Amino acid sequence: MTTTTQNPCPFPFRPAEAARPGEQKTNQGAPHVGPAIVRDPSGVFHVHGFDAARAVLRSELVRQAGFGAELVSEVAVLNNDPVLFAEGEQHHEMRRQTARYFTPTAVTSYRRMMEGLADDLVGELVTRGHARLDELSLRLAVRVAAQVVGLTDSRLPGMGRRIEAFVQGGASAQAGGAFSRRLAGLRNRAQLLSFYLLDVKPAIRKRQRRAQDDVISHVISKGYTDLEVLTECLTYGTAGMVTTREFICAAAWHLLEHSDLRREYLFASQSERHAILHEILRLEPVVARLVRRATADLSVGETHIPQHSLIVLHLQDVNADADTVGPLPRSLCPHRPLPRGVQAPVMSFGDGHHRCPGAFVAIQESDVFLRRLLWLPDLKVVSPPRLGYNELIHGYELRGFQLSVGAG
Repeated sequence: MTTTTQNPCPFPFRPAEAARPGEQKTNQGAPHVGPAIVRDPSGVFHVHGFDAARAVLRSELVRQAGFGAELVSEVAVLNNDPVLFAEGEQHHEMRRQTARYFTPTAVTSYRRMMEGLADDLVGELVTRGHARLDELSLRLAVRVAAQVVGLTDSRLPGMGRRIEAFVQGGASAQAGGAFSRRLAGLRNRAQLLSFYLLDVKPAIRKRQRRAQDDVISHVISKGYTDLEVLTECLTYGTAGMVTTREFICAAAWHLLEHSDLRREYLFASQSERHAILHEILRLEPVVARLVRRATADLSVGETHIPQHSLIVLHLQDVNADADTVGPLPRSLCPHRPLPRGVQAPVMSFGDGHHRCPGAFVAIQESDVFLRRLLWLPDLKVVSPPRLGYNELIHGYELRGFQLSVGAG
């Protein structure tokens, strides 16, 4: 039988660059070489292969151990765990009840709001002649997520900054020496209190008087306490605001550097545009690591993982598993063929029962904003973003992404 090797990356494809580490901007490390699962000297299991990662994420014998889940379980007494941390039937029921807020039909109803916000932000850039994309994308992501969740009644503007400060504080509280961690923890609690008093509590009070069609109204109807509503808001706030902000910057970075890809994106249909964004997300997963704890002995392929073991899934490697995604796994190939059952972003939105519920929201708002931004004919990158890393969400941060329009 004769097979014909076709270029899996018809656009863009630059063979001269294939020998370089790849086209990833947020992962400068060397590709993983070796077994799909590696146990380190401390007993932590590191997962680098797609099949192994999917088996772990779909298993009922693991629980969430990332995003501060184990810390929350130690310090907070909650009758209703937030959706990010809940497991078993409790989690399945929560996902079934809140799924309606994230369906394509529901997201379509937010489109006009997204378009209005995008028009305002791009118009602001045009008027001023310059702006930081990481700031514009934060404002967009905050407003969209706030609408879905119900955080629309803040006493003071600046909710995005308050959430950002909490996320940054959470990362600081996990790094450094004992004193610096304690100091960061105290500061983090102050930031959390500010978010609760200025953003969450006003939303709770309004919805206790009159329910609305949003997540906060739903959890209030289920008898959630203020603390439980707060933890749910933090979950959706972090997932819907912080991560979408980073992805918009990463996608714009690629599209602005590759004029052919930008042109293809601008003149493509919505489904084709989403395919391009999904491929960028595969290459640049905002959350680079997912963490699980084995609740029982677990077998993944030929690897035995004992109960209580910590499992770290390295999504940048998982998404670049050539056995799954094909040749040139670290190159940007929007039209790459994938096996049946493998979604275009691969594991960037997770998998299994904890797969990100807001995937369609994130892609649609990114598309709405980026298409308007990239139509500006004289858009220039003044300063590319600085690459940082956030320990709380185990993902990259892109800051100082300065853009300009006009002759200047």
